[in-house]
Amino acid sequence: MDSTPLVARVVFSIGPVPVTEPVVITWAIIALLAGGAALATRRLTLVPGTLQTVLEMVAEVIDDQIRSTMRAEPQPYRALVGTLFLFILTANWSSLIPGVEPPTAHLETDAALGLIVFVATLYFGIRTLGPAGYAKTFMEPTIIMLPVNVVEVFTRTFSLIVRLFGNVMAGVFIIAIVLSLAGLLVPIPLMALDLLTGSVQAYIFTALTMVFIASALDEGRPQTGRSITS
Repeated sequence: MDSTPLVARVVFSIGPVPVTEPVVITWAIIALLAGGAALATRRLTLVPGTLQTVLEMVAEVIDDQIRSTMRAEPQPYRALVGTLFLFILTANWSSLIPGVEPPTAHLETDAALGLIVFVATLYFGIRTLGPAGYAKTFMEPTIIMLPVNVVEVFTRTFSLIVRLFGNVMAGVFIIAIVLSLAGLLVPIPLMALDLLTGSVQAYIFTALTMVFIASALDEGRPQTGRSITS
């Protein structure tokens, strides 16, 4: 491996701005997911075919996870949660392509994903509770907890970044080391394990995202004031 998790290979430059390999792979994944979604949804019918049925099943699974984790209707959160899960899953699995290092094995990609979750938590908290109502959640249960609650918002985002980065990077390193020592066939079981690990890490990241957003909303709502339609 020529690159490290902290120093990515520069592919080309746009003026003075270098464009690194993780950025190029990220663009490719975004184009793949966006193009695939556009093609798969351009001819939706009342009687779904195989592809539409699969897409509806994926959407339903995401909705069920939002309902069970956040105890809220999924519509406001479906796009964020679904996009994060599919992107991270695809990025993690890109390591199975020869010569491709997953962008989630680089700290800058995980930091960008963590920043999205951080901003989304603030956005949904302010949109639901209002600026004043959301600010009051940092003073619960008492104003003395204000510094602790503010720091917690940043530390849990940092832990989210480090968890994804550490697990994906470790998987890439292990497969690369075994591949260099044992040849092509021996690492196949490890690659299967990498598929499972990539799926689990994508699920954990999105599940924690839902927990963080739900926590921001719950702290400002009466417990008796929340209900969902079954």
